[in-house]
Amino acid sequence: MSGPAQRFGPRGLRRGATLTLAFGCALATAAATGSLPRDPGPAPAPQTRAVSSTVAPVDRREIEAAAARAEADGTSVKAAAEEVVSRSGDRWGAVYDEREYEEFEQALDGSYTGVGLSARRTAGGDVVVSRVQPGGPADRAGVRVGDLLRTLDGRAVGKRPVAEVVALLRGDRTGAGEGSRVELELVRKGRSWTKTVERARLTTEAVTVRRLGKASSPAVLIKVAAFTKGAGTEVRDAVRDAPHDAGILLDLRANSGGLVAEAVVAASAFLDGGLVATYDVRGQEQALYADQGGDTDRPVVVLVDGGTMSAAELLTGALQDRGRAVTVGSPTFGKGSVQMPSELPGGSVAELTVGHYRTPAGRTVDGRGITPDLVVREGAQQRAETVLSGLGGGS
Repeated sequence: MSGPAQRFGPRGLRRGATLTLAFGCALATAAATGSLPRDPGPAPAPQTRAVSSTVAPVDRREIEAAAARAEADGTSVKAAAEEVVSRSGDRWGAVYDEREYEEFEQALDGSYTGVGLSARRTAGGDVVVSRVQPGGPADRAGVRVGDLLRTLDGRAVGKRPVAEVVALLRGDRTGAGEGSRVELELVRKGRSWTKTVERARLTTEAVTVRRLGKASSPAVLIKVAAFTKGAGTEVRDAVRDAPHDAGILLDLRANSGGLVAEAVVAASAFLDGGLVATYDVRGQEQALYADQGGDTDRPVVVLVDGGTMSAAELLTGALQDRGRAVTVGSPTFGKGSVQMPSELPGGSVAELTVGHYRTPAGRTVDGRGITPDLVVREGAQQRAETVLSGLGGGS
């Protein structure tokens, strides 16, 4: 299942067969959500069969009814919908107003409003900066990888859900956009300071490629930050352009997901057709397949960590189950649920969990993640390069 992804927005969600796992604000931090094109009826794929799955108890019609009542009463449609989602216990359920959903779509195109940093939560519970976008507001303000993020606009982030930290960074809760400011309290080597950073419209470099090893023993590192539109093709082109004797180190660490269609295209770079994943919608199972003609000869090692999420986990699981790659690093996040968007009055959009992804071997990812073949907590890239060298793919 490849090809361009369907876009859907507040003004008329589109029907379509293309599966879309959308990450919303995930380019700014390591949080993710997922979605499918709107489908008001049963899953349309042929030759489906019933499967058992745990889905959120909330019904789409309940949210739509609450939103309709709020519109009639002149109260907030979004607040009414969020209340229903909150009661449902749907961990990944979300409600966007029209502006937020436009941001959501722009993020899928590789554009977002933010300060240009990625963050992750450490085992000790701290929020640490994991990446700073070169030339972005955070970079210009002197923020560096490894800095601890303590507060945003005076509000402590240590115990907040990652999704809430995302919202504070982006200004989603306050309607702050490009040109607005956010105050960061940071800690580096025991020294604490605050810095006010101005949000900007940023574009992401989803895929970067560089050579590793010696000319006599080449390897190529392909780093995928997120599966935005076109990322799958960039991965495929990087594999095709690599020297014929070079191994591939596919780095999916801190990849918080993106478009599933792009992950399938990336899988097609290493597979000659066959199953990539299955997913269910309302108990009906459907499948995603790689295109034929991928490079099945060169050795591949995939690097993952706790920030590897959703579409990135789908790709990891496919290459691992199909015996196409050795996976190295720490267990992945465990975001494998499917959300379906529903348009609400006033342009808001609600997304509710309707099913889950499974790897080709039938493993459930949601809440479990993927355990690498070689679990490495420290020095993972060095170990991955050693493994790749042992497979005959550089050093």
